[in-house]
Amino acid sequence: MDQYLALCNRIIDEGTWVENQRTGKRCLTVINADLVYHVGANEFPLITTRKSFWKSAIAEMLGYIRGYDNAADFRNIGAKTWDANANDNLDWLNNPHRKGVDDMGRVYGVQGRAWRKPDGGSIDQLRKIIDNLKQGIDDRGEILSFYNPGEFHMGCLRPCMHTHNFSLLGDTLYLNSFQRSCDVPLGLNFNQVQVFTLLAIVAQITGKKAGTAFHKIVNAHIYEDQLEMMRDVQLTRTPFSPPSLTINPDIKSLEDLETWVTMDDFTVSDYQHHEAIKYPFSV
Repeated sequence: MDQYLALCNRIIDEGTWVENQRTGKRCLTVINADLVYHVGANEFPLITTRKSFWKSAIAEMLGYIRGYDNAADFRNIGAKTWDANANDNLDWLNNPHRKGVDDMGRVYGVQGRAWRKPDGGSIDQLRKIIDNLKQGIDDRGEILSFYNPGEFHMGCLRPCMHTHNFSLLGDTLYLNSFQRSCDVPLGLNFNQVQVFTLLAIVAQITGKKAGTAFHKIVNAHIYEDQLEMMRDVQLTRTPFSPPSLTINPDIKSLEDLETWVTMDDFTVSDYQHHEAIKYPFSV
């Protein structure tokens, strides 16, 4: 929580105004932010200075793990985060690769589970990582990447948090996650939860101990229409102690995550928070 608040204050105090072409809005922006989450100690980085809908964040990550490419599939597991980008983005609505309502195209989890090869086949990046880690193998390339420039035109949005790099030291698993762009009032709240949960769940299904997750953000920004609420409301609130996350211990494999797991298999305890803040979302 302290890291989050420090970044928000840094953007307000040191940020530079940048015009964003995609949204047509100005952003107060800083370059480079590094956040650290102690997953092994279960210090769950959930925002307490406003209500956080953590289930949606975990559901979205579960959809990525399953390789979903349709906003309806995300909605069915509890995440409405792709509704706007799939259905309200004018560039995507006019894109010949769009298959119809709710289609997202080749974004995020599609790349992670079915990266296309020049010979017509595909690579399941996540399966390779899980198989290696279960055997205690770290080939220094346990990398899950959603960033495929050759197929940007075939999806509704380039990935923001684009790469997850796992590392194994003994029986302890670490994660470095890389994010090119972050809407701090809205997106970071989700992204922190996702980085933490991704390390926790991969450690669990590979039989490893969860260590530390390192979260690198390149472009961190607050949109102009979010600034007043962040500065005059959220940053005036006193944070509460962090909650903890419990994951159903019966989740033991990638196949479990692909098939029967729901948000009922994740529990957050001792979550105290201030009331919600409705920040504007920019498509």
